[in-house]
Amino acid sequence: MIESINYKPIGIMHSQFKEPKGTPIQPSAAKNIKGIVEVFTEYEKGLKDIDGFSHIILIYHFHLTKSYSLEAKPFMDNRTHGVFATRAPARPNPIGLSVVRLIRIEGKMIFIKDVDIVDGTPLLDIKPFLLEFDHTDKIKKGWLTGNINKLDKSRDDGRFSR
Repeated sequence: MIESINYKPIGIMHSQFKEPKGTPIQPSAAKNIKGIVEVFTEYEKGLKDIDGFSHIILIYHFHLTKSYSLEAKPFMDNRTHGVFATRAPARPNPIGLSVVRLIRIEGKMIFIKDVDIVDGTPLLDIKPFLLEFDHTDKIKKGWLTGNINKLDKSRDDGRFSR
């Protein structure tokens, strides 16, 4: 069994959100909110040709989460669920994922929209988003079926941060 895996951030994210509380909980609830991804200089060459994509996937470390539980009460429900049936940030491996709109690139700075990420969040990876790769038909929404309408009004209330 692998005991640990270590990752080194490739950049840092900048947004108007200085703490988790009040932050939109998904990119689709953060329409037109701007942010900047600052890729560290040693990884800047990896941005070559990314400007041809309209959307990118940001994979990051939830650096402000407190300890996790295998059951979580998510923002859009009053009941607890297994943490792997939620997108709660307090998880055994606090890894976040957001699909954002790529606006432009200036050197090592990526200007984005639909930002649901706290300022100072360490970036682990960037991947292009492609509907043909990342979309499937006949999606089941699980426990979110009756709660998905709460997304636009839901905000982080600080329950998972330090």
